Formats: sequence, C-alpha cells, structure tokens
Amino acid sequence: RSPHAVYQTLPGAGMGEEEEERSTTLETLTRFPDSMLGAMFRGPRPAHTDRRGHYFIDRDGKAFRHILNFLRLGRLDLPEGYSELALLRAEADFYQIRPLLAELARLVAERRRHRANAVLHADVDCQERLLHFTVRRGPQNYGLSTCPLRVFTANVFCTDGQFLELLGGSAHPSVSVEEGELPEVEYAKQKVRPLRMAPPDGREVLTAAEFLEEVLKTALDQGFRVDSVFPDPEDILNSRSLRFVRH
Repeated sequence: RSPHAVYQTLPGAGMGEEEEERSTTLETLTRFPDSMLGAMFRGPRPAHTDRRGHYFIDRDGKAFRHILNFLRLGRLDLPEGYSELALLRAEADFYQIRPLLAELARLVAERRRHRANAVLHADVDCQERLLHFTVRRGPQNYGLSTCPLRVFTANVFCTDGQFLELLGGSAHPSVSVEEGELPEVEYAKQKVRPLRMAPPDGREVLTAAEFLEEVLKTALDQGFRVDSVFPDPEDILNSRSLRFVRH
C-alpha cells in the first residue's frame, strides 16, 4: 500500500505546540481493525487532512512512535529505562489497541514485581587529605593555597532504579566535603562534588554518617529492611557497608 504521512502534536519549547511527521502504510495503521486507530483509516477519509492529504492527529507524537513500532513489529520494544509508561498507556487506550494495552499491563505488573523484590547495597569509604592549588590574585599574580578536605566515596547499587532518584543520584562514586575555602572550579579539576539530597530538601551531606543515615531512612521508608552491616552491626552509622533487602 502507499505510505500515509501522519502528523502528531508535540509540546513546543515556546508557546503552542510543534508538529511531528511520521510516515507509515495503511496496512500498518489498520493492523488491528477493531481498534479506533484502525477504524480511523478504514472507509471514508478522516476529516483532519491537510492539502497534501496527510492526516493530522492531535495526540502525543513521541508516544505514537512506540505505537507505530508495535503495529509494525507485533511486540513492545521500549528503550532501556523508559519512564513514560503512563502516557503510553493513555495513548494506547485512546486508540483502543487492545493487544498493546495487554502488553503494557504485563510490563507494568513485571516492573511492580521487580520493585517489590529489590536489593540495596551502600558502601562508603572516607579519606582526609590536604589539597594544594593555585589561586589567581591579580594580573600575572598567582599564589599557592591549601585546603583540608574530607573526601568520601559513596557507591550505591540498587535493583530499584527509582530508589536512586530518591537519593538525588547518590550513586555518584566520588564526593568531596569542604572543610576550608575551596573555589568552585577546583571541584571539577579534582573530579569531586558536594553531595546534596534530592529536592525539596536539597541539603548538603557533610559526613559519611549523614549519608548512611539518609540511605537508612529512605530505605526503611521504601519498605527495605537491614540485611547486613559491616564491620560492626551495633554501630550502623559508622559502618562502611550496608545491605538491605525488600520482599
């Protein structure tokens, strides 16, 4: 069959919306004749066409890409970490593509099972050192400055990706805590950064104990329980390694 250009609307960067054009075939669009999308392209031409005969559908164009791929391939093939399942499900419901709705329901249930059975591991290593760096005091005038730093490496692994978002992306492997005056540019040079918790709190975490306390509080709020503490199970906030499980 001849290709049909289908226009979808996308949220624009400024006022109004942008259009996105996708080309496909009539056979693809009518793969499921009992769907609303199939009914739109069977029989009389839909009213919303431009002067070139291209069809216009006032729905989300980015989600429609995945709908077209499902119609072409017969399977749901989403990118890793796809986070707009609710939007895609709403679009599939609008078009009444029942096989896609069933596949999305299966995927949502699978993600819920995956979240329900999760493992969380947090390791913290602390070191103190003196950082020497140059400071520009004026034109062709540089001096040497010293700043004591307490640096700790925070590694977090969790099979539930949403947990890391709650920690503000705390899986970043190298975190620096300032004890003196350290220019902002030196953070990038030393490949370290201050660790802040996720909004709306956004406060800076200054010690490894504070970091572990935040991990512990967030983990318990999310239904995890402590599985092991190293090296001393009686001193959890001064530990170097925590493991949590959720069933």
